[in-house]
Amino acid sequence: MHPFGATGPLVAALDIGGTKIAGALVDAEGRLLLRSRRWTPAAEDAETVMRAVAEVLAELRAAPGWPAVVAVGIGSAGPVDAAHGTVSPVNVPGWRAFPLVPRVAEAVGGLPVVLTGDGVAIAAAEHWQGAARGYDNALCMVVSTGVGGGLVLGGALLSGPTGNAGHIGHISVDLDGNLCPCGSRGCVERIASGPNIARRALDSGWRPPAGTEPTAAAVAGSAHAGDPLALASFDRAAQALAAGIAATATLVEIHVAVVGGGVANAGSVLFDPLRDHLTRYATLSFAAGVQVVPAALGTDAGLVGAAAAAARALGLGAFNVGA
Repeated sequence: MHPFGATGPLVAALDIGGTKIAGALVDAEGRLLLRSRRWTPAAEDAETVMRAVAEVLAELRAAPGWPAVVAVGIGSAGPVDAAHGTVSPVNVPGWRAFPLVPRVAEAVGGLPVVLTGDGVAIAAAEHWQGAARGYDNALCMVVSTGVGGGLVLGGALLSGPTGNAGHIGHISVDLDGNLCPCGSRGCVERIASGPNIARRALDSGWRPPAGTEPTAAAVAGSAHAGDPLALASFDRAAQALAAGIAATATLVEIHVAVVGGGVANAGSVLFDPLRDHLTRYATLSFAAGVQVVPAALGTDAGLVGAAAAAARALGLGAFNVGA
């Protein structure tokens, strides 16, 4: 038994997004035994961002449980290239084809490192321990600074050749819509991400309460209080998400869509219009009836999923994460 009170191997997990870089040691039951976190210096150069990752890893390596770590799992905002170990997150412009896997492997003394997209990581987590458990066909989404997703089909996690399968955030749902940082137009992310919910509300004349930053959380607070401008911004985000979910259901026949990430914390002001819009977009018999549920693992899903995806890829039987 190692000092955290659990037995067996551990996986060190990293969850890297445009807002935060989180790390944890994860046991075979999906429990987070130690956490570390830094804000993502997203506007800075590549090495500055990597230093934040290195600081998180250093805290994990200093923990007494580190000798039980057998691998590192990374769930990163995308796109990622798992085949080459590189990342190019849309919301971290300093990282373009950044060699994250070799840099992390160097920092952890050569342990095996498995990279996947953050949406795929969340799908792995929610299918293993969360709201998609028991479903063979599921879409799991993260709606935060960006919008990502991952798929479970036929009971197996579908990561795709590069680790980006299910990246619903960059499905175009408004053909003549605003330009997205990815280069396309009218993407789900360009409409439904937290920063875009706040931007649209501000553009319509909404103002946050005094002393409050203009964030999606502040918009959600106003929406719960009945502010029509805030409600309209969330309704538009919900419409974009519904269109993306319906397209996915039509393409691959999912039974449940799990929605997590910071924006999902808005609760009913997001989920009620999302379910309503979905009835109008998912109309064919095999696509209708998709359940939309909040993620069960909250902000821990990225870390749990990064560990689960690594355990799957490396065949770590103690983690019992399925195919």
